[in-house]
Amino acid sequence: DIAYHHDKFERGFHKLIDVWGADHHGYIVRVKGALAALDHKPDNFIVALVQFATLYRGGEKISMSTRGGEFVTLRELRREVGVDAARFFYAQRKPDQHLEFDLDLAKSQSNDNPVYYVQYAHARVCSVFRQAAERNIDTSDLDGVDMGLLVEESEKDLASELSRFPELVAASAQKMEPHHIVYYLREVANRLHAYYNAHNVLGAAEDLRAARLLLLDATRQVIANGLEVLGVSAPESM
Repeated sequence: DIAYHHDKFERGFHKLIDVWGADHHGYIVRVKGALAALDHKPDNFIVALVQFATLYRGGEKISMSTRGGEFVTLRELRREVGVDAARFFYAQRKPDQHLEFDLDLAKSQSNDNPVYYVQYAHARVCSVFRQAAERNIDTSDLDGVDMGLLVEESEKDLASELSRFPELVAASAQKMEPHHIVYYLREVANRLHAYYNAHNVLGAAEDLRAARLLLLDATRQVIANGLEVLGVSAPESM
Protein backbone atom coordinates (compact mmCIF):
# COMPACT_ATOMS: atom_id res chain seq x y z
CA ASP A 1 0.00 0.00 0.00
CA ILE A 2 2.76 2.44 0.88
CA ALA A 3 4.67 1.80 -2.35
CA TYR A 4 1.49 2.05 -4.42
CA HIS A 5 0.42 5.39 -2.96
CA HIS A 6 3.94 6.78 -3.12
CA ASP A 7 4.01 5.88 -6.80
CA LYS A 8 0.65 7.59 -7.36
CA PHE A 9 1.89 10.82 -5.82
CA GLU A 10 5.12 10.62 -7.80
CA ARG A 11 3.08 10.31 -11.02
CA GLY A 12 1.46 13.65 -10.30
CA PHE A 13 -1.80 12.80 -8.56
CA HIS A 14 -2.67 15.43 -5.95
CA LYS A 15 -5.40 13.64 -4.03
CA LEU A 16 -5.85 9.91 -3.46
CA ILE A 17 -9.23 8.51 -2.42
CA ASP A 18 -9.38 4.89 -1.30
CA VAL A 19 -12.41 2.78 -0.43
CA TRP A 20 -11.59 0.31 2.33
CA GLY A 21 -13.54 -2.13 4.41
CA ALA A 22 -14.28 -0.84 7.91
CA ASP A 23 -12.14 -3.60 9.44
CA HIS A 24 -9.04 -2.00 7.88
CA HIS A 25 -9.44 1.33 9.71
CA GLY A 26 -6.31 0.72 11.75
CA TYR A 27 -4.12 0.97 8.66
CA ILE A 28 -5.13 4.57 7.84
CA VAL A 29 -2.81 6.15 10.41
CA ARG A 30 0.04 3.85 9.38
CA VAL A 31 -0.20 4.66 5.68
CA LYS A 32 -0.57 8.39 6.40
CA GLY A 33 2.53 8.24 8.60
CA ALA A 34 4.51 6.44 5.92
CA LEU A 35 3.45 8.97 3.28
CA ALA A 36 4.48 11.84 5.55
CA ALA A 37 7.90 10.19 5.98
CA LEU A 38 8.16 10.11 2.18
CA ASP A 39 7.54 13.90 2.04
CA HIS A 40 3.92 13.63 0.84
CA LYS A 41 1.02 15.49 2.43
CA PRO A 42 -0.89 12.90 4.44
CA ASP A 43 -4.08 14.98 4.32
CA ASN A 44 -4.19 14.37 0.56
CA PHE A 45 -4.70 10.67 1.25
CA ILE A 46 -8.38 10.08 2.01
CA VAL A 47 -10.03 6.80 2.97
CA ALA A 48 -13.78 6.14 2.79
CA LEU A 49 -14.63 3.21 5.05
CA VAL A 50 -17.51 0.98 4.01
CA GLN A 51 -19.42 -1.48 6.15
CA PHE A 52 -20.29 -5.02 5.14
CA ALA A 53 -23.28 -5.82 2.95
CA THR A 54 -25.74 -8.53 3.93
CA LEU A 55 -27.70 -10.24 1.17
CA TYR A 56 -31.24 -11.52 1.59
CA ARG A 57 -33.22 -13.82 -0.67
CA GLY A 58 -36.77 -14.93 0.08
CA GLY A 59 -36.64 -13.04 3.35
CA GLU A 60 -33.69 -15.09 4.58
CA LYS A 61 -30.10 -14.02 5.06
CA ILE A 62 -27.59 -15.58 2.66
CA SER A 63 -24.81 -17.17 4.67
CA MET A 64 -21.31 -15.95 3.77
CA SER A 65 -17.90 -16.48 5.32
CA THR A 66 -14.62 -15.08 4.03
CA ARG A 67 -12.64 -17.63 6.03
CA GLY A 68 -14.80 -20.45 4.74
CA GLY A 69 -14.59 -19.14 1.18
CA GLU A 70 -18.35 -18.72 1.01
CA PHE A 71 -19.33 -15.43 -0.56
CA VAL A 72 -21.22 -13.82 -3.43
CA THR A 73 -19.06 -11.74 -5.76
CA LEU A 74 -20.18 -8.34 -7.02
CA ARG A 75 -20.10 -9.80 -10.53
CA GLU A 76 -22.58 -12.48 -9.50
CA LEU A 77 -24.75 -9.85 -7.82
CA ARG A 78 -24.78 -7.70 -10.95
CA ARG A 79 -25.62 -10.71 -13.06
CA GLU A 80 -28.64 -11.52 -10.86
CA VAL A 81 -30.17 -8.08 -10.24
CA GLY A 82 -28.65 -6.03 -13.05
CA VAL A 83 -26.13 -3.21 -13.04
CA ASP A 84 -28.71 -0.47 -12.44
CA ALA A 85 -30.17 -2.02 -9.30
CA ALA A 86 -26.75 -2.96 -7.92
CA ARG A 87 -25.40 0.56 -8.29
CA PHE A 88 -28.55 2.26 -7.01
CA PHE A 89 -28.88 0.02 -3.95
CA TYR A 90 -25.23 0.45 -3.00
CA ALA A 91 -25.38 4.22 -3.49
CA GLN A 92 -28.46 4.68 -1.33
CA ARG A 93 -26.57 4.02 1.90
CA LYS A 94 -23.84 6.10 3.51
CA PRO A 95 -20.51 4.25 3.18
CA ASP A 96 -20.27 3.81 6.95
CA GLN A 97 -23.75 2.27 7.22
CA HIS A 98 -24.42 -1.44 7.03
CA LEU A 99 -26.22 -2.42 3.82
CA GLU A 100 -29.00 -4.99 3.79
CA PHE A 101 -29.44 -5.91 0.12
CA ASP A 102 -32.79 -7.54 -0.67
CA LEU A 103 -32.27 -9.41 -3.93
CA ASP A 104 -35.99 -10.01 -4.49
CA LEU A 105 -36.78 -6.32 -4.02
CA ALA A 106 -33.98 -5.29 -6.37
CA LYS A 107 -35.46 -7.46 -9.12
CA SER A 108 -39.10 -6.50 -8.55
CA GLN A 109 -41.03 -4.16 -10.82
CA SER A 110 -42.96 -2.33 -8.13
CA ASN A 111 -42.99 1.05 -6.43
CA ASP A 112 -41.28 -0.55 -3.44
CA ASN A 113 -38.17 -0.98 -5.58
CA PRO A 114 -36.46 2.45 -5.39
CA VAL A 115 -34.55 2.20 -8.67
CA TYR A 116 -37.66 1.04 -10.54
CA TYR A 117 -39.67 3.86 -8.95
CA VAL A 118 -37.21 6.52 -10.13
CA GLN A 119 -36.68 5.04 -13.59
CA TYR A 120 -40.45 4.76 -14.04
CA ALA A 121 -40.80 8.48 -13.34
CA HIS A 122 -38.46 9.19 -16.24
CA ALA A 123 -40.24 6.73 -18.51
CA ARG A 124 -43.61 8.19 -17.52
CA VAL A 125 -42.68 11.67 -18.75
CA CYS A 126 -41.34 10.19 -21.98
CA SER A 127 -44.70 8.44 -22.40
CA VAL A 128 -46.54 11.77 -21.99
CA PHE A 129 -44.53 13.27 -24.82
CA ARG A 130 -45.19 10.24 -27.03
CA GLN A 131 -48.91 10.66 -26.35
CA ALA A 132 -48.61 14.34 -27.23
CA ALA A 133 -47.05 13.43 -30.57
CA GLU A 134 -49.86 10.96 -31.26
CA ARG A 135 -52.35 13.79 -30.68
CA ASN A 136 -50.36 16.08 -33.00
CA ILE A 137 -49.47 18.40 -30.11
CA ASP A 138 -46.32 20.32 -31.00
CA THR A 139 -43.74 20.05 -28.19
CA SER A 140 -40.69 20.96 -30.26
CA ASP A 141 -40.41 24.50 -28.90
CA LEU A 142 -41.42 25.04 -25.28
CA ASP A 143 -39.08 27.99 -24.72
CA GLY A 144 -40.85 31.19 -23.84
CA VAL A 145 -43.97 29.58 -22.41
CA ASP A 146 -45.62 31.41 -19.54
CA MET A 147 -44.49 29.52 -16.43
CA GLY A 148 -46.52 31.99 -14.36
CA LEU A 149 -49.53 29.86 -15.25
CA LEU A 150 -48.26 27.19 -12.88
CA VAL A 151 -50.03 28.38 -9.74
CA GLU A 152 -50.70 25.05 -8.03
CA GLU A 153 -48.64 24.46 -4.88
CA SER A 154 -47.56 21.06 -6.19
CA GLU A 155 -46.20 22.73 -9.34
CA LYS A 156 -44.28 25.33 -7.37
CA ASP A 157 -42.91 22.69 -5.01
CA LEU A 158 -41.75 20.50 -7.88
CA ALA A 159 -40.05 23.42 -9.65
CA SER A 160 -38.37 24.46 -6.40
CA GLU A 161 -37.13 20.92 -5.82
CA LEU A 162 -35.63 20.78 -9.31
CA SER A 163 -33.69 23.99 -8.67
CA ARG A 164 -31.80 22.27 -5.84
CA PHE A 165 -30.13 19.74 -8.11
CA PRO A 166 -26.84 21.52 -9.06
CA GLU A 167 -26.11 22.52 -5.47
CA LEU A 168 -26.95 19.04 -4.19
CA VAL A 169 -24.62 17.31 -6.67
CA ALA A 170 -21.78 19.67 -5.77
CA ALA A 171 -22.27 19.05 -2.04
CA SER A 172 -22.48 15.28 -2.57
CA ALA A 173 -19.22 15.29 -4.51
CA GLN A 174 -17.45 17.45 -1.95
CA LYS A 175 -18.56 15.23 0.94
CA MET A 176 -18.16 11.99 -1.07
CA GLU A 177 -21.71 11.04 -0.13
CA PRO A 178 -23.62 9.96 -3.25
CA HIS A 179 -26.54 8.72 -1.16
CA HIS A 180 -27.84 12.30 -1.10
CA ILE A 181 -28.44 12.07 -4.85
CA VAL A 182 -30.37 8.83 -4.41
CA TYR A 183 -32.61 10.35 -1.73
CA TYR A 184 -33.12 13.42 -3.90
CA LEU A 185 -34.11 11.40 -6.97
CA ARG A 186 -36.61 9.40 -4.94
CA GLU A 187 -38.16 12.63 -3.67
CA VAL A 188 -38.34 14.13 -7.18
CA ALA A 189 -39.90 10.92 -8.50
CA ASN A 190 -42.42 10.92 -5.66
CA ARG A 191 -43.46 14.50 -6.41
CA LEU A 192 -43.65 13.79 -10.14
CA HIS A 193 -45.90 10.76 -9.70
CA ALA A 194 -48.17 12.63 -7.28
CA TYR A 195 -48.38 15.63 -9.59
CA TYR A 196 -49.10 13.54 -12.66
CA ASN A 197 -51.88 11.63 -10.92
CA ALA A 198 -53.53 14.83 -9.69
CA HIS A 199 -53.35 17.06 -12.77
CA ASN A 200 -54.44 16.80 -16.37
CA VAL A 201 -51.49 17.74 -18.55
CA LEU A 202 -52.42 17.04 -22.16
CA GLY A 203 -56.08 17.90 -21.62
CA ALA A 204 -55.36 21.36 -20.19
CA ALA A 205 -55.79 24.63 -22.11
CA GLU A 206 -53.03 25.20 -24.67
CA ASP A 207 -50.93 27.73 -22.73
CA LEU A 208 -51.27 25.84 -19.44
CA ARG A 209 -50.54 22.58 -21.22
CA ALA A 210 -47.31 24.01 -22.61
CA ALA A 211 -46.22 25.19 -19.17
CA ARG A 212 -46.98 21.83 -17.61
CA LEU A 213 -45.15 20.01 -20.37
CA LEU A 214 -42.10 22.17 -19.81
CA LEU A 215 -42.22 21.39 -16.08
CA LEU A 216 -42.46 17.67 -16.83
CA ASP A 217 -39.60 17.85 -19.32
CA ALA A 218 -37.42 19.67 -16.79
CA THR A 219 -38.22 16.95 -14.26
CA ARG A 220 -37.32 14.27 -16.78
CA GLN A 221 -34.00 15.98 -17.50
CA VAL A 222 -33.05 16.30 -13.84
CA ILE A 223 -33.88 12.65 -13.20
CA ALA A 224 -31.84 11.61 -16.24
CA ASN A 225 -28.90 13.72 -15.09
CA GLY A 226 -29.06 12.33 -11.57
CA LEU A 227 -29.19 8.74 -12.78
CA GLU A 228 -26.26 9.42 -15.11
CA VAL A 229 -24.18 10.67 -12.18
CA LEU A 230 -24.88 7.35 -10.44
CA GLY A 231 -24.13 5.34 -13.57
CA VAL A 232 -27.75 4.15 -13.81
CA SER A 233 -29.74 4.12 -17.05
CA ALA A 234 -32.80 6.30 -17.69
CA PRO A 235 -35.17 4.17 -19.83
CA GLU A 236 -37.75 5.90 -22.01
CA SER A 237 -40.25 3.07 -21.64
CA MET A 238 -40.85 0.37 -19.04
